Amino acid sequence: MRLLNLVLGTTVAAVGFWLIWGSVSPFIVLGWAIIVGLFLWVKADSISKVWAWSTLLLGIESFVWPLVLMVELKGASDTVPEAEMGTILSAVVLGLFSSVFWVSFSYGLFNRALKADSAPSKDRPAPLLGSRSTKKKKLG
Repeated sequence: MRLLNLVLGTTVAAVGFWLIWGSVSPFIVLGWAIIVGLFLWVKADSISKVWAWSTLLLGIESFVWPLVLMVELKGASDTVPEAEMGTILSAVVLGLFSSVFWVSFSYGLFNRALKADSAPSKDRPAPLLGSRSTKKKKLG
């Protein structure tokens, strides 16, 4: 199941990269997908962490998208036509909105994974509630 989520998370990050750099070679997008897949394979040891890292990458890509668009539209001229200014404004608003959404979503998934890692398991049982340090001495 982790492998399926790893492939899907890598695909999400690769599609986001392809949407930003639409005019690049497919081999560069494939290279990015391999790098992301290897990164997720090493860093993400659970499904929550796979999606936390994937959504974090998607949030970063969403933040970079308006910047790339501004650089592409500016080109060689010093002034930007009014129609292109509307395109840039739309990209900035949508890019920032989606970036904040995906980074926030990623933050929640990282917190969930952290709580799942610190939860009691077979290897690490919960502390005893009735231990000597928590009992009050009876006076009497």
